[in-house]
Amino acid sequence: MRITQGCFSFLPDLTDEQITAQIEYCLNNSWAIGVEYTDDPHPRNTYWTMWGNPMFDLRDAAGVMLEVRACRKAFPDHYIRINAFDSTRGFETVRMSFIVNRPKVEPTFAITRTEVRGRTVNITMTVVK
Repeated sequence: MRITQGCFSFLPDLTDEQITAQIEYCLNNSWAIGVEYTDDPHPRNTYWTMWGNPMFDLRDAAGVMLEVRACRKAFPDHYIRINAFDSTRGFETVRMSFIVNRPKVEPTFAITRTEVRGRTVNITMTVVK
């Protein structure tokens, strides 16, 4: 099963050149870049672990790619994503987020729907091994 979260997730994996082009787009819009990773891609897991600090003052895509490569080396079987933040309104707003690394084998999820009282439906998501 392919995890589909963020921009470009329905496309084939981006090459490093394509990732660099997206980072340049973000930097040209004055968005700060953050790199995050996780081994739990559950859709409700919105708090991934940050790799280093957000790069608020960085203006070169090569610097971001250096951090992405270092994170890939440290966590080759984790999901790694890039977040682009816009702080023009005085608070951080995610403008773009996309996955730049996936584990070799992605987990498969099963969804179980259970109808309960009235029109209520309980949904349980489990990892299938």
